[in-house]
Amino acid sequence: MLGFFIRRLLSAIVVLWLAASITFVLMRSIRGGPFTSEKAGSEKAIAAKMERFHLDGSLWEQYSAYMRALATFDLGDSTKYLDWRVSELLAQKMPTSLTLGMVSFIIASIGGVLLGAVSALWRDTWVDRVAMIGALVAISVPTFVTGPLLIAVVALWLGWLPVGGWGTVHQLVLPSICLAAPYVAYVARLMRNSLLDVLQSDFLRTAKAKGLRDGQALIRHAMKVAILPVVTFLGPLAAHLLTGSMVVESVFNISGAGSIFVNSIQNHDVFLLGGAVIVYCVLLQLFNLVVDVLYGVLDKRIRVYG
Repeated sequence: MLGFFIRRLLSAIVVLWLAASITFVLMRSIRGGPFTSEKAGSEKAIAAKMERFHLDGSLWEQYSAYMRALATFDLGDSTKYLDWRVSELLAQKMPTSLTLGMVSFIIASIGGVLLGAVSALWRDTWVDRVAMIGALVAISVPTFVTGPLLIAVVALWLGWLPVGGWGTVHQLVLPSICLAAPYVAYVARLMRNSLLDVLQSDFLRTAKAKGLRDGQALIRHAMKVAILPVVTFLGPLAAHLLTGSMVVESVFNISGAGSIFVNSIQNHDVFLLGGAVIVYCVLLQLFNLVVDVLYGVLDKRIRVYG
């Protein structure tokens, strides 16, 4: 087991290094720079800023300085928000996105698994058809349409929930549903197809032949195997949801981390973008590790630590 975790740690370090390196090189290869706008000031002031952020040397010198800073867990300073460090900006924005993403992930995972299981158990009935049509609609309609529609119906017409903002439980409901809706559909379709395959498997028929009732066979055996593809999907999904959604946060007037990726590219803020990418990669590696561990727990035939 120790060897498994050491290998995963080493691979995570390599992935983080590659992600940070590619992000840095791509950002520095874009025409222009963080201080080339008209409001940046005189050439002397721009040169001083470039020197402060170690952006005045060759690409290799800039890259070396950046990697040395990352090796000491220093994400650097934002070139757009001059009085802010990247870690401070992320610490300010991430809790909101983490909360929204966590609630959306719970809705997507639990709702999708239940909907997919019900659809598989009542295959080719009206329940199955309604569930799959609803899933198709949820996947097809983008969040920038779902969000305003929820606001118009639930908030403005019915008056059940606030239009937007952040700070109360009621303000969390609509954006969480909007963000989770398409992923509920993805999980439901994945769970349905997987459970249908498992219900036709030999080991389940053997379990029933030995006297196990349908409900016991479903819970003890079928669900554990059928949920494995869903768990694989939920790992990257968790990292995706927890890092925020620019569209949903904009629609519901939430100040989160979703806009960091787009704004940092527009502002040529290489250090802020690099910090956001690193956070995303860390979450992705973490949840993929959780998925691997869950594989061994859910299916004893799978050897994770070999």
